[in-house]
Amino acid sequence: MKNTKLTNYLMILGWVMLALVLSAPVATAAEKPVVIGLQGPITGPWAYEGQMAKQSCEIAAELINQKGGILGGRMIELRVVDDAGEPKTGALAATKLVGQKDVVAVVSTYGSSVCEPASNIYERYKKVNIGYGVTAVRLTQRDFKYFFRTCGRDDSQGKFFADDVPKRFNAKRIAVMHDNTAFGKGLAEDTKRGLEPLIAAGTAEIVYFDAITPGEKDFRVILTKLRETQPDVWYFTGYYAEAALLISQAREIGIKCPFVGGNAAINDEFVKIAGLDIAKGCYMTNEPLPGDLPYAEAKEFLKAYKEKFGEIPSSPWPIYAADALNIIADAVDKTGSTKSDVLAEFLRNKADGVPGITGPIGFTAQGDREGVPFYLYMVDDQGKIVVAE
Repeated sequence: MKNTKLTNYLMILGWVMLALVLSAPVATAAEKPVVIGLQGPITGPWAYEGQMAKQSCEIAAELINQKGGILGGRMIELRVVDDAGEPKTGALAATKLVGQKDVVAVVSTYGSSVCEPASNIYERYKKVNIGYGVTAVRLTQRDFKYFFRTCGRDDSQGKFFADDVPKRFNAKRIAVMHDNTAFGKGLAEDTKRGLEPLIAAGTAEIVYFDAITPGEKDFRVILTKLRETQPDVWYFTGYYAEAALLISQAREIGIKCPFVGGNAAINDEFVKIAGLDIAKGCYMTNEPLPGDLPYAEAKEFLKAYKEKFGEIPSSPWPIYAADALNIIADAVDKTGSTKSDVLAEFLRNKADGVPGITGPIGFTAQGDREGVPFYLYMVDDQGKIVVAE
């Protein structure tokens, strides 16, 4: 008797549970989010840049979602993986993202030396990946199908330095220092090539060309060697953490010539580490900074970013990360597909003048961003990074 009552009870309970399941709303494919990955240095020596990239992609996704999402109402979901600014960890981060089948494409990453092994993984597993802070020329010379970038290239920046800086400072004796990373060494070599016409004409000479070791804290020995060459201008093509220490120690030992950094050398963190007295008057070759972007999309983005995080990004790379997310979302929406082959074909052959925060977006057959300009910036007396007049 007890067993019969228990059986009846369990049967009734089962029917109730089944009814609840059947009456519950079922998530349709149209309601599932479109997942876009972000690989970046959330921790490590470049964490300042990585955090800004994460925040920028969050804002870009929020703005898309506020307007109704893509594909008739699907929201963008950002999935972040930290690569700590290390090449080995970059490959591991890429492996983690390609292992998540719902990730349709990836915004990846800051640092050419980190991007290179990561992009090898994405290419092997046929996953569209768009670099946002990776300027080494060779990255788009590998005939990869799935790799693109929203930023410029080192050869363009090296030519800009050669065309602008020597005449601006009436400089003939030029010192070039790099950090042996894929980015830093590549930009230094491209700058040397850009200076060749001036050298041939006898209006410029490279009096110093050497590398530092990233991560070191005392550069006085190598700076003493640089001082002995008596340069008229000094160009450092490495990253901001070392740049701040270099300029501080250089001024201590009497190097007084203008300091010009490449486009990874100066941001708000550089000013903080070096201190305002040292940082002011330093220069940088760079793509347009966020506050100098004239586009309606830029104004909308920067307003939303400032409202949420208090201040706008102090370097261009986070904005290129946001535009990488934007162009991925646009490709998915216009093709109606999340398949890598479809997205890659669209980006390479049909994305032309797509409105972006950093201006119209389109790609060459190699996957390079078309039409990226460069400016010369300087740190002013208030510690702000402004266009040099």
